[in-house]
Amino acid sequence: MPFAPPTHRSRAPSHQTQIERAADKARGTARARGYDTKWEKARRAFLAVHPLCAEHARHDRVEPATCVDHIVPHRGDRKLFWDRKNWQSLCTPCHSAKTGRGA
Repeated sequence: MPFAPPTHRSRAPSHQTQIERAADKARGTARARGYDTKWEKARRAFLAVHPLCAEHARHDRVEPATCVDHIVPHRGDRKLFWDRKNWQSLCTPCHSAKTGRGA
């Protein structure tokens, strides 16, 4: 039977975890950032009108959208948050990729 060498998985330093926890706490909950019942209703209506992922459409591909993304991050600006010209429909992988890039 072949022997598999042990794999090493590095872990984030404990201070990194503390930094991430502090950032999450300062950020506030989703509800505190405006993602409440009013947002859910607006999100559903927007997805009903724009059911396809905008990023996939830019590449002539069809993928159902699951998220409403703020094109320009609102960073707490309520006017920008509710500006529908600043919204786009994205699938979850495209939204996660965009959010992960900090765009």
